[in-house]
Amino acid sequence: MVEVVAALIRRNGKFLICRRPPDKSRAMLWEFVGGKVEKGETKEVALIRECREELDIDIKVGDIFYEVIHEYPDIRIHLTLFNAEILNGEPKLLEHSDMKWIDKSEMCNFEFCPADKEILEYIRENL
Repeated sequence: MVEVVAALIRRNGKFLICRRPPDKSRAMLWEFVGGKVEKGETKEVALIRECREELDIDIKVGDIFYEVIHEYPDIRIHLTLFNAEILNGEPKLLEHSDMKWIDKSEMCNFEFCPADKEILEYIRENL
């Protein structure tokens, strides 16, 4: 199983979502910023690295918001979504094809990665 981390970054009642690039698996689907935990990294360190690499932002990693195990045809993942806040920088599109700040009423307008579906239900009920 592959460990994957993601950030729930909120601002003014909205949260940040990013659209995967066309040349990656699950192309053009929406997700929370993040990625795979590399060998020797903690989940928190991996999330800080991923946010720098993908959005050029420094974040403070908070507590775990939600965890899910999901089986894709090509990979089984354990996804940990952390509460996070931007400490430095404004998000830039370094890897994703798009990004948006949305509120929970707008979630149904975007096609998310299948692993995020359970998380979105939790957000709908608890945010």
